[in-house]
Amino acid sequence: MFDEKKESLILGTVIAVSLSKKHTFSKENQETIKLVKGLGVEGDAHFGSTVKHRSRVAQNPNQPNLRQVHLIQNELFEELTDRFNIKPGQLGENITTVGINLLELPTDTILSIGESAIIKVTGLRNPCTQIDNFKPGLLKAVLDKDSDGNLIRKAGIMGVILQSGEVKPGDTIRTELPHRPFKKLERV
Repeated sequence: MFDEKKESLILGTVIAVSLSKKHTFSKENQETIKLVKGLGVEGDAHFGSTVKHRSRVAQNPNQPNLRQVHLIQNELFEELTDRFNIKPGQLGENITTVGINLLELPTDTILSIGESAIIKVTGLRNPCTQIDNFKPGLLKAVLDKDSDGNLIRKAGIMGVILQSGEVKPGDTIRTELPHRPFKKLERV
């Protein structure tokens, strides 16, 4: 539960960190990753101030990179375990978390991780058909509909780096909610 005065609370833990120097679907687990202010994960193919995702580069390579770091909650892997065996990093995330419902955070939530890294949440990851190339049927499994028929994307959240720092498994994730009214996460 959030502290109503601060609207901040220690909610989660990092269980894995991953990166890939190339534009591969999955990322390799690391002992530590370095988040660099305004750029992303050092050594990752998506590192930079402008967009690095190929489809977005094709549209406009000068767009700001609002997808510098990708986080997924391990609870998604547990939810899918009866149909898919997914390990941290395999869905392309840089940070795998436990104990925090990332999908319920509002846009502009601040995540402080470890000793100094700070991430600002920009939106939801929009899973594409590459996910079915990894495991057939997985795209449908990470998309859902609410009671009103609205699409629910469960493939994690994206963010930008506000303050540099190293992140490793076991690091604590603390949240600071933005000012009200909260803005629901949208795909970014």
